[in-house]
Amino acid sequence: MSDKPVVVYGASGYTGRLVCEYLREYGVPFVAAGRNEDRLNESMSSHVAGIETADYEVTVVDHDVEALTELFKGAKVVLNTVGPFSKWGPPVVEAALAAGVHYTDTTGEQDWLITCDEKWGEAFADKGLLLSPGIAQMYTTGEIAAQVALEKPGLDTLDIAVFWGGSPTIASTQTILVNAATSTAHYLEQNQLVAFDAAAGLVPLVVPGQHELALSLPWGGTSHPIWFRRDPRVANVKAQGGVFNTALMHGVPQIVAAALEATKDMSEEDRDAALTATAAQVMNQMPPRENPRVNKSLDSVHASGPLGRAHCVIHGNSNYKQTGLLQAYAAYSLLQAPPKRVGFASGCQAFGHRELLGVLRTFGLVSEPVLTVQD
Repeated sequence: MSDKPVVVYGASGYTGRLVCEYLREYGVPFVAAGRNEDRLNESMSSHVAGIETADYEVTVVDHDVEALTELFKGAKVVLNTVGPFSKWGPPVVEAALAAGVHYTDTTGEQDWLITCDEKWGEAFADKGLLLSPGIAQMYTTGEIAAQVALEKPGLDTLDIAVFWGGSPTIASTQTILVNAATSTAHYLEQNQLVAFDAAAGLVPLVVPGQHELALSLPWGGTSHPIWFRRDPRVANVKAQGGVFNTALMHGVPQIVAAALEATKDMSEEDRDAALTATAAQVMNQMPPRENPRVNKSLDSVHASGPLGRAHCVIHGNSNYKQTGLLQAYAAYSLLQAPPKRVGFASGCQAFGHRELLGVLRTFGLVSEPVLTVQD
């Protein structure tokens, strides 16, 4: 049972450390939880800036519903960074529901969002709890741009592009491969989820602020079509994403295709092990702390309707720091007041897109949105 109001599950990982760092800046007491005590202690003592002034404790916990429920009792919020979430997430969500705490995570797995919405969304709402998977830079910052564009009435179509500089973490690399092997990416067309053409490959996109085209992928479909599929303003959502590194983007489809071919006849258990091993060959060490001159982010949203257009661009830096900050702010906000929406909801739906934009701006992680409106 926790005597701290927030539990960071997966605190020893790259993103978990950043979440702890920003909780410390907000003055929020927390439990740094995970399955390996040595890694947790080493991560907190050596990789969380200012940890000596934080109010925290380290707790080791087994990854099962009973143990997690016992840990979460007494807390108010669990921030989950343990992915792939479609594989590891269910016990954490079920434990959060049983313990009566709000749940957020950093997922980008579209199938996991659908599962959260359809399996647990109503149960969380009945208890007045928030279930908010996908609070992270690649999804929330893009959603902020979409919501800013939608402030102009009469727009029903969102064309979203998300780009970033740098490389994914170990956990993100595993998620990319596992998700590609086990799920279908969808976009929203006339309020219905439609599967992307799996054979389409890389798609070049015009990126605001540069002359060179950038290469993109559906990236699992992203969170945006799921968050907007019950928004009465919006009928169509398509999202593409990628890294600015062209060579890396050329390599991603080849790595995924090879992994899929090699594992197509395997059992689920053997496939997961093989994909994890492949991910380790691609990325097997913690990336360095982000450099804002290298780790840039760009979120671009074209919103359109029968008689109007709006284009919103948000330039930023330090993608994983944005994620850590958004997670920490979610917990800080939930400790002060109920969310704007309970049950299944995005970060913007739960806390407000202008509020989240202000948080990112306050910490110097994004610029003021560039908004162009055409009547």
